[in-house]
Amino acid sequence: MDIIVLVKEVPDMEKVKFDRERGVIDRSSASAQINPFDLNALQTAVDLKEEVGGNITAISMGPPSAEDSLKEAIARGADEGILLTDTSFAGADTWATSFILSQAVKKIGDFDLVICGEMSVDGDTAQVGPQAAEFLDIPHVAFVWDIEEIVDEGLVVCTDMWSSSYRQQVNFPGMITVTKDINTPQLPSLQDKMKAKKAEITTWGLDDFAELDIEDDDVGLSGSYTKVKNIVVPPETSRDSKIWDDDYQEGLDELIELLAEKRRL
Repeated sequence: MDIIVLVKEVPDMEKVKFDRERGVIDRSSASAQINPFDLNALQTAVDLKEEVGGNITAISMGPPSAEDSLKEAIARGADEGILLTDTSFAGADTWATSFILSQAVKKIGDFDLVICGEMSVDGDTAQVGPQAAEFLDIPHVAFVWDIEEIVDEGLVVCTDMWSSSYRQQVNFPGMITVTKDINTPQLPSLQDKMKAKKAEITTWGLDDFAELDIEDDDVGLSGSYTKVKNIVVPPETSRDSKIWDDDYQEGLDELIELLAEKRRL
């Protein structure tokens, strides 16, 4: 099975800071890492490869430094990594991002399955996977939490949609986006890490898509239909709190009195 995994490099969201004046994430304020949901996607690919054999290609769009994340993907089981890096790709929204990722999949050629994490922790849109599938004109199933069966035509998967669970079949070539419930990503061994450091990462810029007739206006900020006007970070607030361990009736009486003062009762 030829599998493509779409990987995004994101900042450590527990440490990242926000540029309040510009209304953007200050990505230089925190170390970069593979989007956690994409680790589930990669592990899914590895599990499928172990079961039926095949090849795993990891693709990412980002700055040249994102090569490190693709090398980590190789350490975790991918066979090769492709980085889409070009200044013209900068500022892309989900539409422009999914477009260039889909064109990279087309450039690769034959494949059976594309796997994505359900969303990125720095965007939370869950749009890139399904949008890329639409650009590729292939069937797709989102929010997959289990692969129940591998059949000749594709995969039988379980997905949660609209607060209900469904059993669906996605035929090859197709795409799934997976949730964190599908598996627990395995840590790479030291030997695999050392081997991956020497891996050669293929890089593609806009000029490498000449045969697909892609223009500057199709990608990056120029190809984006949505733009972030501003990001507002709520100020930190402190609140007084009290815990009643022994006398619950006393606590209840005080709470009723407090709510009455606040005119909530």
